[in-house]
Amino acid sequence: MKPFEYFAPGTLGEACEILATHDGSARVVAGGTDLLLKMKAGKLAPKVVVNVKRIPDLRGISNLQSLISIGSLTTLEQLRLSPLIREHYPALAAAAATMASVQIRNLATLGGNLCNAAPSADLAPILMALEAVARIVGPTSERRVPLDDFFTGPGTTVLGPGELLVSLEVPRPAGPSLYLKHSPRECMDIAVVGVGLALRWGDSSTVGPTKMCETVRIVLGAVAPVPMRARRAEAELTGKPLTAERIERAAKLAAEDARPIDDVRGSAWYRRRMVEVLTRRGLSALLGET
Repeated sequence: MKPFEYFAPGTLGEACEILATHDGSARVVAGGTDLLLKMKAGKLAPKVVVNVKRIPDLRGISNLQSLISIGSLTTLEQLRLSPLIREHYPALAAAAATMASVQIRNLATLGGNLCNAAPSADLAPILMALEAVARIVGPTSERRVPLDDFFTGPGTTVLGPGELLVSLEVPRPAGPSLYLKHSPRECMDIAVVGVGLALRWGDSSTVGPTKMCETVRIVLGAVAPVPMRARRAEAELTGKPLTAERIERAAKLAAEDARPIDDVRGSAWYRRRMVEVLTRRGLSALLGET
């Protein structure tokens, strides 16, 4: 590693001030599971490292009537084990369970996974499907940004000078949700393709394959520069009976909208095919089919 200045602020205001002062040359560290590896490999050489683990405002999972607030320092293992998350957001707990090893999950944080802004980030598709909103605090102001708009490119987000992601605010789901991931190994590998799904039923008097889909969100990971909504697929299903034929068409539209690349983990063709497979499989599961 190259030499760097190290700060460990105890308050949110202090951290924002340090980041604003060293804008462009500072990096935030929490779990360190990504930053430290890149620094040791020489891929990153920040002049300033700001450890935010002592800041209490970034911790905790709070039940706030119609939503929950999840602090950015919440670890993946805390997401996986939280009774509140497991009861009301089981798809989010399941997504965390697919990530890394137990040792890494006890270090890696929600905020780190999102702010790293990898196109393959596992938490992004399911949180976007659940309509999560990022609470961002800067040196002089606070703002809330829908997670749909949080990512601006590989490794980049809307965070400005001195700003920190404080928490995620996630509304209570109005229907079933699911996260499906394809990777070489069940947990240890990053996603080749990830699909987050959340559905709200319409008229509750209908059953089985005639169930009316009031709204649906289909979010794709690892197949574009940023996690993306499959909006044409959503439009195919919204306000219509969720039939097997319509699910098939929506899955094909999602695959067509994907913008994957060829790399060592999979070809663009293969990723598109897996988007179709996982979208169809996920929608069928939400409908109650096998």
